Amino acid sequence: MIGRTRLPLGTVYGVMLFALYLPIVILAIFSFNDDTSLSFPLDGFTLKWYGAVFGDRALLGAAQTSLIVGAVAASAATLLGFAVSLALLRFVFRGRTALVGLSAAPLIVPFVGLGIALFLLFNLLGLPRSFLTVAIGHSVVALPFAVLILVARMIGLDPAMEDAAMDLGASYPTTLRKVIVPLLGPTLIAAWLTCFLVSFDEVALANFLAGSDPTFPVFLYGQLRFGQRLPVLIAMAVILMIGSIVLTLIANRLRERNA
Repeated sequence: MIGRTRLPLGTVYGVMLFALYLPIVILAIFSFNDDTSLSFPLDGFTLKWYGAVFGDRALLGAAQTSLIVGAVAASAATLLGFAVSLALLRFVFRGRTALVGLSAAPLIVPFVGLGIALFLLFNLLGLPRSFLTVAIGHSVVALPFAVLILVARMIGLDPAMEDAAMDLGASYPTTLRKVIVPLLGPTLIAAWLTCFLVSFDEVALANFLAGSDPTFPVFLYGQLRFGQRLPVLIAMAVILMIGSIVLTLIANRLRERNA
């Protein structure tokens, strides 16, 4: 039931939005500052920091590493999330409850503890730290998001469609490829984009698992101690933030259309 309340919910909501987005607005404003000092009033308007971004090879290299890691982690997490969702909703087996718990565990375990655990594991296995180890770690933390998105959509799929396909002679893998996957197409893309954003923004695990080629968040954190580098870093952060917002809107749009 929808009722009335005397609580100023609209005001509270407005204050929350203001507090959440004010730092982003300030960041964008300072990306146009003509001086390296981060203080008001601004010393002038300039676009030179955005131009400097594309001439900074170390910065672009870190961003490229994050893009590669994000793509690999998102692909692995989406594939695993699809398999877990299918197992939970279409099969009955011992350990089903444990699988649910394991799938959601990365949302509960602190990333610092998980990072240390994966660091020790890779050392025991003799696997050197690289973008691959970061991608493995990020696929673990992105898995719950893929499972939640895919389970929410797969619940609405009628199992009778799969039964009908198999009654007509299709094997179960063929049914998955020609019936389930096409129906889940937009949701799979939405899950992939969400996992990509989770990976791209993550810094705690990447700090433990990155090798000589750091991801962009790790590189950014390491460069913050150099004051003269701040304007270029801020400009790059604004560019990536706009990209993240666009991808988030696309993912939400796909989920709504496929709901």
